[in-house]
Amino acid sequence: MTFLEPLTLTGKHVILEPLHSEHHDGLVAAALDGELWKLWYTSVPAPEEMTAEIERRLAMQEAGSMVPFTARLIDPGTGGPGRIIGMTSYCNIDAATPRVEIGYTWNAASSQGTGTNPESKLLLLGHAFEHLGCPAVEFRTHWLNHQSREAIARLGAKQDGVLRSHSRTKDGVLRDYVVFSILEHEWPMVRAGLEFRLAKRR
Repeated sequence: MTFLEPLTLTGKHVILEPLHSEHHDGLVAAALDGELWKLWYTSVPAPEEMTAEIERRLAMQEAGSMVPFTARLIDPGTGGPGRIIGMTSYCNIDAATPRVEIGYTWNAASSQGTGTNPESKLLLLGHAFEHLGCPAVEFRTHWLNHQSREAIARLGAKQDGVLRSHSRTKDGVLRDYVVFSILEHEWPMVRAGLEFRLAKRR
């Protein structure tokens, strides 16, 4: 057993299951929902790039630096896995500390604002703090992605700093990353806040 193996995390509205090549068509449909790859401040694969993105994430999993998930809605009729709505992952895995980042996340436009993203974060954070024993969990996002920055702050994460000219976009433009984190002793309050937000939607 390694520090972090592929696993399935199940909530009341969303299921995070290990990414698989068979998820391709569902992920393409999710990306088409809002044409997310056209948002210049995000890194959502275009339909013709989805196969390569799945392979890239699975290669990172094989190398031990990522555990990628496919996000699905729970079918209200059957209670089982329903429509695919996006992707997320544990990444930048540091088994020695241990520490993980939650990132490479995107969700279909129609699912945004429905509570699926907060529940996904609740599942991922809960597993990181309560099962993996992480003293901290990290988030990163593009400096100009204000929607993502606000969403991360609403989780209860605190901004650590900005990594300036940290990496390049697919177009070769240098981008700044904002780094946030939640510490282990902050988790009970963050968990309570997420559970309260989700309870209001039921």
